[in-house]
Amino acid sequence: MTSLHEPGAAAGPRTGGPRRRRVRVGAPLPLLLPGVLALAFLLLPLLALLVRAPWRSLPAQLTSTEVWQALQLSLVSATAATAVSLVLGVPLAWLLARTDFPGRGLVRALVTLPLVLPPVVGGVALLLALGRNGIIGKWLDSWFGITLPFTTTGVIIAEAFVAMPFLVISVEGTLRAADPRFEEAATTLGASRFTAFRRVTLPLIAPGIAAGSVLAWARALGEFGATITFAGNFPGRTQTMPLAVYLALQNDPEAAVSLSLVLLAVSIAVLAGLRDRWLTGS
Repeated sequence: MTSLHEPGAAAGPRTGGPRRRRVRVGAPLPLLLPGVLALAFLLLPLLALLVRAPWRSLPAQLTSTEVWQALQLSLVSATAATAVSLVLGVPLAWLLARTDFPGRGLVRALVTLPLVLPPVVGGVALLLALGRNGIIGKWLDSWFGITLPFTTTGVIIAEAFVAMPFLVISVEGTLRAADPRFEEAATTLGASRFTAFRRVTLPLIAPGIAAGSVLAWARALGEFGATITFAGNFPGRTQTMPLAVYLALQNDPEAAVSLSLVLLAVSIAVLAGLRDRWLTGS
């Protein structure tokens, strides 16, 4: 009979559980070459942006009045669009994840539609709905004197339209992963459904809300098609950073590159903020 202290004896249970080892294997040539080409395809344009950047004139480019107006408007509108997405998107995500109602699958498909819809088409749809002659916009104009297109508010609406699905999908996925029994336990102890959501569910899904908010904010900051279609391109009022890049590319390519570097830096910052969620392992 083998003793437990002998080398060949079976090891006892470990509290930490078995550790998975990552097996490193050599990449076959038919996979290595396309993979390297894909990496080069994605990185070379960004590298070209850094190489061709007018570093000497960059401070002067970024301190101009037009750039600061576009940057300020972009930051304010993206933040406001994210706030709108939070107020409306988190309840929608909870309904999709926690309730069962007829047509829920269709509603989920419609929520994700702006992700695949061309942004220009989204801008046209917003015009037909909220423009002066739109199905809702004409009543806003005639009853309250509110005009949304070609205003700063229109920028926020266009950005929220394309950014909210990112937050809804992220929060819904987090809600589905969270255990609903905590909410049920809170309701059995006398808490209302809203109190259970506010005191129990929100702290549980806070990481998902944070990640979705960052994604929505980044998407809103980079929005172009729906913004220029619904809100126009008026400096100081509706001209955001992507619109300023497009305009500068026609007249001043160096300024366009400088503005692109700002958006590139913001994108890198967003990825750095999400590194614990996505960029895990090496």
